[in-house]
Amino acid sequence: MKNRSTVNAMASSIATGAIDSVTPTSPAVEHRTADSTNRNLYSSAEESIFAEDKARSDRPATLMLPNGLQVVMIPDHRAPVVTQMIWYKVGSADEPAGKSGLAHFLEHLMFKGTTKHQADEFSQTVLRVGGNQNAFTGRDYTSYFQHVPREQLGKMMEFEADRMTGLILKDRDVLSERDVVLEEYNMRVANRPDARLVEQMMAALYLNHPYGHPVIGWRQEIENLDREDALAFYKRFYAPNNAILIIAGDVKVSEVRPMVERNFGGIPPQPSIPAERLRPQEPTPAAPRTVTLADPRVEQPALRRLYLVPSARTATAGESPALEVLCKLMGGGINSYLYRALVIDRRLAISAWTRYSATAIDLSQFEISATPKPGVELGQLDCAIDETVADIAHNSPQAEDFERVKTQLIAQAIYAHDNLEELATWYGGGLTTGLSIDDVRGWSDSIRAVRAEQVLEASRKWLDKKRSVTGYLTKATSKHTEKRS
Repeated sequence: MKNRSTVNAMASSIATGAIDSVTPTSPAVEHRTADSTNRNLYSSAEESIFAEDKARSDRPATLMLPNGLQVVMIPDHRAPVVTQMIWYKVGSADEPAGKSGLAHFLEHLMFKGTTKHQADEFSQTVLRVGGNQNAFTGRDYTSYFQHVPREQLGKMMEFEADRMTGLILKDRDVLSERDVVLEEYNMRVANRPDARLVEQMMAALYLNHPYGHPVIGWRQEIENLDREDALAFYKRFYAPNNAILIIAGDVKVSEVRPMVERNFGGIPPQPSIPAERLRPQEPTPAAPRTVTLADPRVEQPALRRLYLVPSARTATAGESPALEVLCKLMGGGINSYLYRALVIDRRLAISAWTRYSATAIDLSQFEISATPKPGVELGQLDCAIDETVADIAHNSPQAEDFERVKTQLIAQAIYAHDNLEELATWYGGGLTTGLSIDDVRGWSDSIRAVRAEQVLEASRKWLDKKRSVTGYLTKATSKHTEKRS
């Protein structure tokens, strides 16, 4: 249907504005976009160029319509283009029981046309003006975007407002698109042992919370999704008081405001939208868990570990930035402590990295991943990771390393401003998961304020193996097997 690759490598840390130095395969967000941006890291020697980072980041203008639509406008006049993104505060964690994959399925169906516009008319219009558009679904949000010449913004806004309430679904379209999603599942999960392992690990990490469900859904539940399911979900969650409209680019606030009011102002709010999104919460973890997936298609064994940790929203003051710095210190490139220990010093692995997902309404994940050298057993690598984690938790980082990784993180946030879609994604992900505009803008300052003792405390408190699931991906000589312990 659409090209399906990453949206500027931002999905797992959108609220922070930091782009992961490594972009691992993860089913956390189902993406459908043609664009990808991954910024290089910058050394502390270049720190001076970041001293005035806020000069390029004036506070966005905001507007709240009477029907509850939140509007964020980010003027940037360097080029005559504009990005429009609409974010709905609904994702896979908001699906009814037994209907996993419904949010992602509806995202596909939103391209099927309305009472005013035929299927693909929106897409064809974007193509004719030389723009691009797509959508993606996460656990806490669903987003649709267009990147077009500035004079086309009014038309894009009219299309987007129309499909907020005017979607028309026919059974034949729904059934054919369900087949597309099932094929996507085959391509992204069923035929990829690494993705299958992560799917099983997430289910083991979240014992009670719906984050344990795959965004794309469980196959047997996708197979039973129908037109009535999609329409009920659409009517319940797609409304102005459950959406954030972000306009970034060569626009004036005085021009955007009447455009928004004209297109969205007449759409009634949905009174059933709750004031707060409440989900079942996780019990305190009591024991480490292990998932082993053996598959004959595996060419390279791998080890992954997920820890249950706070998100930017659920963390106490300073805790999430400390986890960001810890993540970069531990596994953010060839100078990171994990890479040095496993790849360079002990020569047990050919790669090692970490990832912290700060953008979530509820408890999130800190991930460690490593690929063993030939002949190295996964159990041996597992023990080496334990030793490295323990060493990091009890020894303060070198001052030079500490300042270097903070500079790198701040640099990544600053250079997000060079890409309109990336910047809009940064704000959208944060705002839909409970952060404020000031939280998003103040992320660089929060990183600057992190102290070494906060990083030590974060590692001791949250990288407790009782809070983790470790996954082994191995090659099987027969039909693949899965095992939990």
